[in-house]
Amino acid sequence: MGVSLSTARYLAPASFLYDFAAQQYGLWSSPNMQDIHDQNLSFFSPQPYFIGAFFFPQQLFQLAWMYKLWALNPKNPTQAKDLDMMRKFVPYYALGNVCIGTWMFFWNSSRLEISNLFVIVNTLTQLWYVSTQLEPMETRNWNSILTHVVSKTFAGIGVLDLLHNTSAAYAVGQTPSTLVKALTGVGFAALGASSDWILGGCLVYDLVGLSVGQAQYGDQSWSALLGAYAVGTAAIVGAKNYFRPPYVTREKYAQVAQDENDDRA
Repeated sequence: MGVSLSTARYLAPASFLYDFAAQQYGLWSSPNMQDIHDQNLSFFSPQPYFIGAFFFPQQLFQLAWMYKLWALNPKNPTQAKDLDMMRKFVPYYALGNVCIGTWMFFWNSSRLEISNLFVIVNTLTQLWYVSTQLEPMETRNWNSILTHVVSKTFAGIGVLDLLHNTSAAYAVGQTPSTLVKALTGVGFAALGASSDWILGGCLVYDLVGLSVGQAQYGDQSWSALLGAYAVGTAAIVGAKNYFRPPYVTREKYAQVAQDENDDRA
């Protein structure tokens, strides 16, 4: 899944504008997104304002990232390397925007089973990208930092979207079974153990949003367990990243790349 730099520079903002316009329509239409949310409460329904509070700063990061995508000079060797990294993410970024923008139309028409298909594609795609395709983050390189923040926040909120939409589509009014509770704890622990601070922080945020939502909707025991999962996931993420720091400096990254090239030679 690759595109040229010239294509990437138009594809990224076009997909952003599509998603942004679709979300605005979803917010101001009748019924709106929250109306559908309130009509389909289940055991993975978060406090809805947590989602809005997440998306606003994330969109600012997206705008900064797209500015860099246009502003960097491909004739500068250092900037060309950064552009190549950013260009590789653009197809996944665009697919995510198209999926979430299209999701809204089916969500607002109460066709939740269909809307869930778009959420599944987006979440699995973003998780696959950050776990298998994304280069290590360089702590002294804002282009690398922005790419990591945008891609990992996409993946992190995607986990919450997947849990929320799936439960709303197939388990309205239900309480979580023992198996669901166990799988939730195991799943977040496993994701946390493989996450850096950014993605791991998003996972903790997801759990807090779920916990607050479930308390608001009346399931206090499940809310408390989700809160405990949030604390546990935070501890796992903290320990993992403390003992195995996930980020590198530009100098260290350049040395690793050079060592790999020497090994191939």
